[in-house]
Amino acid sequence: MSRTQDNTPSQPPPGLDQLDPLLQHRSRLGALALLAGADSITFSRLKTLLDETDGNLGAQLRKLEDAGYLAARKEFVDRKPTTWYSLTPVGRKALRAHLKAVESLLKSAE
Repeated sequence: MSRTQDNTPSQPPPGLDQLDPLLQHRSRLGALALLAGADSITFSRLKTLLDETDGNLGAQLRKLEDAGYLAARKEFVDRKPTTWYSLTPVGRKALRAHLKAVESLLKSAE
């Protein structure tokens, strides 16, 4: 990477402009990473794994769902409403692209 006279980078590091702004939030990135390894996960399980409140997790999952990264399926289990989340192909592609950008950033920092 080229540098200016005061030794600061003359341009942004590779990958910085490729980061997905939607995945720069811990809960949203964490949810996609968890869902990448499972067919589907319930809201309550995501809440536990991500150590989030109902309200915050609900808001973050809604943003991912609105972007088409997640699909939600509601059903009743033992007479209780349960929401299952799964990663969509769009979400899987976005996660891979975001992680590739992070990897580029890390390589440029070495």
